Amino acid sequence: MNIDPVTITILVDNYAGDGLSAEHGLSLWIDAGSRRILLDTGQGGALAPNAEKLGIDLSMADSLVLSHGHYDHTGGVSWAIRNAPEMEVFCHPAAVVPRYGMREGESKPLGMTGESLWALESLSSRRNHWVQAVRVLFPGIGLTGYIPRQTDYENTGGAFFLDPELRRPDPIDDDMALWIHTPEGLIMCVGCCHAGLVNTLNQALFQSGASRLRAVIGGFHLLNADDSRIENTVKALRYLSPELIVPCHCTGSKAVDVMADAFGSGVRPGCSGASFTF
Repeated sequence: MNIDPVTITILVDNYAGDGLSAEHGLSLWIDAGSRRILLDTGQGGALAPNAEKLGIDLSMADSLVLSHGHYDHTGGVSWAIRNAPEMEVFCHPAAVVPRYGMREGESKPLGMTGESLWALESLSSRRNHWVQAVRVLFPGIGLTGYIPRQTDYENTGGAFFLDPELRRPDPIDDDMALWIHTPEGLIMCVGCCHAGLVNTLNQALFQSGASRLRAVIGGFHLLNADDSRIENTVKALRYLSPELIVPCHCTGSKAVDVMADAFGSGVRPGCSGASFTF
């Protein structure tokens, strides 16, 4: 089933439009026909004020999808759940595990806050759904679940660990994305692409049965990518030939510039308040 029209609004991003708040994080509002989906919540501080200024009523959300369990995507979970009492939540079971990164040579927690964890654990089984494989949310709209790592040039995009001693690498197996069928091709909404942007797009096209990619919006986590990875990513995007690429959050200015050179006006860097209608 195709969904048309679809409007996707960036609620939270590292950059913001006039009068809106920016923070290191991501949240997308997806209005797809009769369905309204919140993908991620940023760190929590910018979500509610930005939604209010944009005239978006988050209490109308049917679903909250968490692309993965990092704090900059899940900080507003508790607020979102309180303000949308009928909303159902979808995330991978591994999204709730403790995780860590390194900053200035020291261990730093990267996982969900206690408040977000408590909010998820307090939900009834009717409202809380653990997603490990492909999951159709509504006709024409699905979640990838776990994304196989098939390319030889993509990785998680940084030094991520499962322990505070930074000894156990975190594969970020909870990373997943959302896809939407439209008559002109698949729209992809991604959080950070820790599984790799190309792996993510290929998996969604395979699962959905779509014949082409129309657009991809979200964080691509190419901030730390070397020239070879960026070059291979652009090569794959040329083959997939989307009409719109909206890099946000963790994509990195170098990768954005390379994509803009390759695809011209087809690349529109994201910011809080930007909206795209298909």
